[in-house]
Amino acid sequence: MPRFKPKGVLERNASGDLWKNTLSRIPTVYGRLAYLASLRDQNSGMYRHHGLSTLFGREESSKALRESHASIFQEWLNLSLAEKHSELIGYLESLEESWAVVLDHWTRAGSYKQLLPDGARKPEIELFSREMEALVEVLKAGLREAASNQGSSLHG
Repeated sequence: MPRFKPKGVLERNASGDLWKNTLSRIPTVYGRLAYLASLRDQNSGMYRHHGLSTLFGREESSKALRESHASIFQEWLNLSLAEKHSELIGYLESLEESWAVVLDHWTRAGSYKQLLPDGARKPEIELFSREMEALVEVLKAGLREAASNQGSSLHG
């Protein structure tokens, strides 16, 4: 029995659907990278997205997710450090947890390393890791400075 797709989906592919209905709604490149990495099973490396699999099948949806992850990673690498700093601020502002809690966790756990796509080359991995470590330190220093200024204004 043939599978019927909703009329608006007939001409689209999994990658197009993923971009139009999901990725385009995530405001930061870093957020897109984090989202795509979260869809990868840590045990098998397979990507899973129920809605995409339902419409396009498991193989095509997994391929679209894997390719999108690699593409967004390249987009991140091509940003300037200033743009990456701004992206991280935008991402942190979208989270429920405080920046201090998130940045501390990133430092201790190195959880941002989970964002790397499987096909990343060694120089890309090293660049990503070095820049993330530096950016996290810059953001933490900004938090310390803000706290210090807030404390001095209370005593001044």
